[in-house]
Amino acid sequence: MLAFASHAEAEGRVYDYVDAGSYLRNEAAVQVWHGLRQRLRVEFDQICGDTFCEGEYSNIQSLGFLCSADRASGLVGQCVWLFAGSQEEIDPASGRVYVQARSWQCQIPLAPRTAMEALLSLSDADSVLHAPLPGTQASIYDGLMACL
Repeated sequence: MLAFASHAEAEGRVYDYVDAGSYLRNEAAVQVWHGLRQRLRVEFDQICGDTFCEGEYSNIQSLGFLCSADRASGLVGQCVWLFAGSQEEIDPASGRVYVQARSWQCQIPLAPRTAMEALLSLSDADSVLHAPLPGTQASIYDGLMACL
């Protein structure tokens, strides 16, 4: 069971973090957010076979891209991309199937105090996976390279 505190305190200020989608205040921004997450999934699927899915886990799948945002300011607390993959083997003598499953929680290298609106601007890029994140030269792809 995971336990989460609903409030975090830093430098005397109380933050109230929520799912980034819950922070967004208008339907247009929500649609941009969902579109950005969908594009990430599609772009990952396009490159997986030539990169991350060449090793032991050839079937890595995106489970979700999640960010937290401060309810009042919209500053992003953290973004994490979740993945799962497995290796399977069949014992020819017994017919037994052996599965080794693995999951990854990849942190995205965001600059401190990144605003949710700035993160949404990635949707204007040709590749959301390779575009520099706001306030940094790092990309979401760079975060995956350090993780997968």
